[in-house]
Amino acid sequence: MRRRGEYTTLRAAFAKRCEGDAFRLLHYSVQHDHVHMIVEAGDRAAVARALQGLLTSIAKRLNCIWRRRGTVFADRYHDRLLRTPREVRNAIVYVLNNARKHGSGQKTLDLFASGPWFDGWREGVRIRGGERLERPVGFCRTWLLRIGWRRHGLIGISEVPGGQRRAGSLRPRPLAVVLPTSASSESRTFI
Repeated sequence: MRRRGEYTTLRAAFAKRCEGDAFRLLHYSVQHDHVHMIVEAGDRAAVARALQGLLTSIAKRLNCIWRRRGTVFADRYHDRLLRTPREVRNAIVYVLNNARKHGSGQKTLDLFASGPWFDGWREGVRIRGGERLERPVGFCRTWLLRIGWRRHGLIGISEVPGGQRRAGSLRPRPLAVVLPTSASSESRTFI
């Protein structure tokens, strides 16, 4: 899926469905055979419904490009609730810089991720022509994703996921993130 035609199709599907009341796609990374996402949602059911619609839309579009029919994505995904600023920062690094983890050898911004729309880079980032592209990610509404993670420092473009882990810290996995709505102050973990 890391080819120009496929990625353009994915990005268009993300832009169409990224901002809703019950589900917001905030960060993503497209790999050759899977996608990583960070989302805000009211509960696990909202994530399941939104992902089902998004993945169906993407599958139809990709099948059209590939001139085929059938299943594109597996019937499963992994999700995890992020509770702390450190977990959120680690997850953002994991998602936006995931190509480095897979040994891409890339030294610049991954253009198959939502990095061009991310405002938390340590280095100044300016993408030429980016202003003409429809924004494929929503705006963060929760404190953890807007402000909280920044307590642990901005993210470097060349930072490798898991490369500078501290003892005892959790290593992020491929995930969709479920965050509680303002109606519920209690957090629940879904693994």
